Amino acid sequence: MNFDTLPKVELHLHLDCSLSYDVVKKLDPAVTQAQYNEEFIAPPKCDDLVDFLKRAVKGFQLMQSKEALQLVVDDLFEQLQKDNVLYAEIRFAPFLHLEKGLTPYEVVEATEAATAAAIKRTGIEARLILCTLRHYTEAQSMATVQLVEQFAGTTVAGFDIAGDEAGCPITNHLAAFKYAQEKGLHITAHAGEAAGPESVWETLEHFKPTRIGHGARSAEDEKLVNHLKDKKIHLEICPSCNVQTSMYNNYTDHPVDTLKKKGVLLNINTDCRTIVDITLNREYNKLHQYFGWTKQDFYDCNANAIRAAFIPAALQSNLLLKLKAGYGLD
Repeated sequence: MNFDTLPKVELHLHLDCSLSYDVVKKLDPAVTQAQYNEEFIAPPKCDDLVDFLKRAVKGFQLMQSKEALQLVVDDLFEQLQKDNVLYAEIRFAPFLHLEKGLTPYEVVEATEAATAAAIKRTGIEARLILCTLRHYTEAQSMATVQLVEQFAGTTVAGFDIAGDEAGCPITNHLAAFKYAQEKGLHITAHAGEAAGPESVWETLEHFKPTRIGHGARSAEDEKLVNHLKDKKIHLEICPSCNVQTSMYNNYTDHPVDTLKKKGVLLNINTDCRTIVDITLNREYNKLHQYFGWTKQDFYDCNANAIRAAFIPAALQSNLLLKLKAGYGLD
């Protein structure tokens, strides 16, 4: 099976963790390939999520100007083209890009403009998700969700929380997610990654997302699995990343195949293309190799992703038609 030619959808993709060596070299000509491999890419096995996330710092430190943000967006769209991505949702935390004087609004404005231009240039549909982080203050979380509201009608489409779920309670973020619910904003949230099923339950109860970022550890709780099925909560699964952060010892231990066979809605994502050193093409190859996934399995996951995407119904319908044609199912 030639995975390169299959259309793909990616819902869980961090902008600041997906810088190619080419764009890093443009932003900092002093960085060598060896340095990039050592400092931007994590080892195949990290101690845990916190150890893994240390490599993210290198990316966002280079993304502190409007010009840098544009270059990184353009670079990511080139990567998406190589993966034959039909639709992508790209997430980032605006408050990580203020070190050289940009305001959070200016960060979002520049990234949004670059994304809109890249959509026109490449034909790849895409939307942006703004992230608060677990260690942020209540004020930072509220400011982030208000930016989602301010940019309504643009490529900014949703609100997320990322970071160390095991080390930081949800208290500082309750008000922001309540605000998102009241305003009818699209919500996803990282959970069931660094912590177990209890993290997913807590996130569902208090944040009320329609999707969960990762969520793989939901498989440890049969009641939760049934709840996700009943409520049609979509999981944004990132298998290689989960193995690298030592959630699982090896790829065959990952519950993605089990969750899919039990009827949980999910799709396949890279999460952090640079830190994980992965593409969707290679991820699909792994799923085929280790779990025997077929063309139909990949189609089902991508169709699920389109239906769960933070886009209008008309665009969902259009993308589903393109997906069917790309899989020879029209």
